Amino acid sequence: MFSLGSSHRFYLYDGYCDMRKSFDGLCGLVLSVMQRQPTSGEVFVFLNRSRTHIKLLHWESGGFVLYYKRLEQGTFGASELKKGELSWSDLVLMVEGIHVVKSIQKKRYLLPQKQLF
Repeated sequence: MFSLGSSHRFYLYDGYCDMRKSFDGLCGLVLSVMQRQPTSGEVFVFLNRSRTHIKLLHWESGGFVLYYKRLEQGTFGASELKKGELSWSDLVLMVEGIHVVKSIQKKRYLLPQKQLF
């Protein structure tokens, strides 16, 4: 069951990963290169050089979970990053293979509500 959501923090590995790495190899990258704790509950995202494979490493109570997806066509898009951190929406767009060319977020205005006396 896919148990990730917007309450998690997601970190993209800065570089390319050998997709033959499994739990121990990816934990080594998290510790040595990313300077983070693999058992923190954060989710770590790894891409291969051609950006056709993605792995997500996540610690849940009782052990590690590894999510792996390989695209048959296209590549995973490069998203805007802030210090290697991804938002939940960026990750979902990346996993689904959606490339955002331009995004404008408009400010929402709330209309004053009528008071009933």
